[in-house]
Amino acid sequence: MDRTAQARRAADAVARRSYGKLVAFLAAAMHDVAAAEDALSEAFATALADWPRNGCPANPEAWLLTVARRKGIDRFRRHRNGEAAAVQLRILAEIEESAVAEGDDAAIPDRRLALLFACAHPAIDAGIRAPLMLQAVLGLDAKAIAAAFLASPEAMGKRLGRAKQKIRQAGIPFAVPARDELAGRLDGVLEAIYAAFAEGWSDPGGTDAIRRDLTAEALFLARLVAGMLPQEPEALGLLACMLHAEARRSARRTTAGDYVPLAEQDVARWDAAMIDDAEALLLRASRLGRIGRYQLEAALQSAHVERCRSGRTDWTPEVQLYDALLVLSDSPVVALNRALAIAELQGPQAALEIMDALAADGRLVDYQPYWAARAALLARTHACHDARHAFDIAIGLAADPAVRRFLQGRQAALPG
Repeated sequence: MDRTAQARRAADAVARRSYGKLVAFLAAAMHDVAAAEDALSEAFATALADWPRNGCPANPEAWLLTVARRKGIDRFRRHRNGEAAAVQLRILAEIEESAVAEGDDAAIPDRRLALLFACAHPAIDAGIRAPLMLQAVLGLDAKAIAAAFLASPEAMGKRLGRAKQKIRQAGIPFAVPARDELAGRLDGVLEAIYAAFAEGWSDPGGTDAIRRDLTAEALFLARLVAGMLPQEPEALGLLACMLHAEARRSARRTTAGDYVPLAEQDVARWDAAMIDDAEALLLRASRLGRIGRYQLEAALQSAHVERCRSGRTDWTPEVQLYDALLVLSDSPVVALNRALAIAELQGPQAALEIMDALAADGRLVDYQPYWAARAALLARTHACHDARHAFDIAIGLAADPAVRRFLQGRQAALPG
């Protein structure tokens, strides 16, 4: 491998591993998320020019942070003046290079949690808080974030830009707020972590390095929040939900890489210790006496585990949990999953009637699981022509080749 390829590979690895940590550290000093992102982007560009000539540094995170700090200082000098700029320049200049010039990146203070809560400040529109966290802390681009929130990339990009401008103009502090201020911000932080985990979860085989690292990062942040707030049941519930899902990762693919739906998974391949940890967290959360969305999500995961392990065929517990979750979330995705649970309880026709009503929600038009679920239900009612059409759409929308092959197999099995 030539030195240019080595440098790019090293830069990509740092971006996956430490992007959020570096942005959070810089943003805390600059009080400007966009400026921190720009400075770090310039530092990466400098690295791709410098590292092929001089070799990759022993501590690339520290190298990038030092260069980004200097880029930030240059940017402030060019574009800002007055007392406020002087204060920011002094803060940037006082960042201890010696703290990150030696050793490993553990020397860099981790400000990600502070950045998460800054993005969840009441001055930021509630609807953009979670997307802003996904971009600022986890490095997702506007297109990926838009897909996660069923929005257009153009609209999402504009909203993210306005939110970053608001942080700078309002002088929002980059710090974990006092306990009496947490209630108004915690929901947004948890939503962002869950969305990040879901994005990483879309690569069940762990073949996409970016998504694999995203899952690990989301679990790290969830543990961080739950550890900091052990009396917040929703923080515990979110971590329990994520651990339940992660425990099944190895069972979602055969050794040949083929997709395996939940009902057909080998429960022996589930991570029993991780499931036990999830159950313990869910029990702790329930004892705090404040039910919420993530506890219900975790309870649903727990019910699925119990049903698959025991062979229970009655889906009443799942439907009841989905009923409660739909009241709290009013989410079309929850409504879709509820319809699938009702199909097991009342039959596919009852579920299709619900899905017909859901079709009016424009957010589901390009939602691949909607069309896959609709195709499977239509097949169960022997509406083969309509099922084949729904399968065509689901296959076209499937980004995962293994899921695409699975759907093609189910479509090919239709009579006629």
